[in-house]
Parts: sequence; structure tokens; C-alpha cells
Amino acid sequence: MRPTGSAPSFEPATRGGDYAGRSNVPVTVTVPNHLVAGLVGPLNENLRSVEEAFGGARIIARGNEFNIEGDEASVVARLMEELSVLLELGQVVDPQVVARTIDIIRANERPSEVLTAEVLRSARGRSVRPKSSGQKRYVDAIGANIVTFGVGPAGTGKSYLAVALAVQALQAKTVERIIMTRPAVEAGERLGFLPGDLMAKIDPYLRPLYDALYDMMGTEGARKLLENGTIEVAPLAYMRGRTLNRSFIILDEAQNATPEQLKMFLTRIGFGSRVVVNGDVTQVDLPGGRSGLAELEKFLTGIEGIAFVHLGRKDVVRHRIVADIVSAYDAYESAQAGSAGRSGRDGRG
Repeated sequence: MRPTGSAPSFEPATRGGDYAGRSNVPVTVTVPNHLVAGLVGPLNENLRSVEEAFGGARIIARGNEFNIEGDEASVVARLMEELSVLLELGQVVDPQVVARTIDIIRANERPSEVLTAEVLRSARGRSVRPKSSGQKRYVDAIGANIVTFGVGPAGTGKSYLAVALAVQALQAKTVERIIMTRPAVEAGERLGFLPGDLMAKIDPYLRPLYDALYDMMGTEGARKLLENGTIEVAPLAYMRGRTLNRSFIILDEAQNATPEQLKMFLTRIGFGSRVVVNGDVTQVDLPGGRSGLAELEKFLTGIEGIAFVHLGRKDVVRHRIVADIVSAYDAYESAQAGSAGRSGRDGRG
């Protein structure tokens, strides 16, 4: 909710302005004085980011008033209002936040609702929140369904948010334990004979799940729950023959599970449980590439209690270059597929 009496306002500089869509009518945005410095950023870097994103926009700052000109003046005005609300709620606005806010605005959603939806406060006091509209849909889907499939590239927060929601459910006592699992598949490398007992050998495959867990609960808190069995981290093969009741179950790296393994896993679900299955179908490490995740949506869609959420480049929350790399790979693979299709047609002719 907006703080009473401190919400920014915007209005067309002349009558007849259109807030909802494109309009070349100038718009004036007025924000509280104490928010101006945070809104413009050091050396006006936030305003420059907005102008670059909306090529036809021009923002002229006069005190706490911002006159906006251009074809999308009303959209930029709504963006400025939303950024002001984020500042009023205590968030820092930098060019990265501005970029995410622009994506959310263009998805016709409200950044002040997406970016302020707290999932969990970690052991270090840091708030875990969705950082994109796709992540917000993912979080909402997990809350509303028994089984949620999160499909998307690296860096989109699939595993991290799933662990946060699992910890939240455990703390709220809606589940009695957390079970985190993933296939123990080598990513193209031959790791040889690792030292130690069985758990020591499979721990490297499960390390990303441990890292997220320690970040949420603190090292000591997580270790205690791991030792008493409240939290279990195990390879996918260990799920066979079990019935998992009142558990929050996360299957990570599911693109490396075979169709048979996924069927086995999904039929383990017991009463009072919630399941999240995550994977990136573009990074399959299985010999022969026969992944069970890619085909599931074809026949599971439409079952009540099951949701599929697709995340993309705009949901990547790592360094900006990761999103650029994902886009480059997508473009290259699309070009390769198109080339192969043309070659096939030429061969038939």
C-alpha cells in the first residue's frame, strides 16, 4: 500500500492526456521532495536509464516536478510513479531496479506490487522477494498449486525462490519437513572416483541446494535441521519406493531426469505435500539427451493442481551479462534450427 499523503502524482501538462497508452501529450509527475535524490540517482543515472529505454522520451527535472515529453510520456509517468512508491517503501532504486521496473510496466503489471511481495526474511535479515513479473507468477503458482514446474534458463531464481518458500512453509508449520533432490548427473565431465562415503560422493551434485538453504536459515540452523532429518537433501534415486506426506519437495535440475525417473518422482507425492520441479531444457546433460522434463507439459497441462511457469531472459537476476548471454544463445539456436529446416527442404527438392 502507498504511504498515506506521500504518493506521487502525475497529470498531463495540457488537458486530454492519455495515461493508459501512447500519447505525445507532455505529462508532469510530482514526487515528495525527500524522494527526488533517490529517484534521479547519482548524476541523474536513473533518469538517463529511463530515457534510453524509451527512445522518444525526454525528462526535464525542475525541483520535485518532472516534465515528460515523447510518444510514451504517459507510460514513463507511470514508471516514475512506481519508482517513487518503491523508494517510499524503503527500497533502493538503481539502474538495475529501473530496468526490472520497465519490464514489469511493459508486462502491464505494477512494480510496486511485484517487487515488494516478501517471500521470506533470511537469517541475515535480508528480504527475499520476486525481482520480476515472471518470478512473481512463479511464487504465486507455488502457493496456489500442489505441483509447480518452473522452466527457464540459469539465473532466473527458480531454485532460490523454491527453497525460500520451502523454509517459509516449514516455519509456518504447514509442512513437517523439506526434501530437496536432484539427479546426480555429470555435466559432461568425468569426475572419477571421489573420496569418502556415499553422501560425500554425491554432495558436490547437491551443493547449490545446500548453499541456498544456508543463506536462508544460517549455517548452524540449517545443520541442526539436516541432522535431525527435518530437512533432507538426497539424490533423485533415493526417492524410489517412498510416499512423501506433509513435505515441501523440490526437484532441481529436472532436465537431467529421464521420463521414467520423473514418473517415479511425481508418484511419490503424499497428503499435505507441495512439490516444485525446476529445470532448464536447454542444458540437458543426460547421455543421448533424453530428458523427461521437455515432454511433460504436453500431457500434464490441464490437471487441477498442476501449473507450468516459464521464465525467460527478463527474469534473469544475475549480472546483466547473463541475460545477454541467454539471448545470444537463443538467437544462435533459432538461427541454427532455421538453417537446418531450410537445408532439409532443399534436400527434399
